[in-house]
Amino acid sequence: MADESLQERLNELEVRLTFVDDTVNALASADAELSMRLAALEDVIRGLRNELSSLRSSQGHDPHSEPPPPHY
Repeated sequence: MADESLQERLNELEVRLTFVDDTVNALASADAELSMRLAALEDVIRGLRNELSSLRSSQGHDPHSEPPPPHY
């Protein structure tokens, strides 16, 4: 009887370990995907900043030199 109980506990632990392994693998995959997406978004932001900077330079326009709007 004790052997059966021990075997049941061992089986339960194996099932739980398999579930934990699957969860860890899924989280690792999600982390890798999110890291790649974050890097891509950072590249897009960097490009947009460069484009905005070049647009500002080409206009010869400094937004800080403009007078404040009338409500100030």
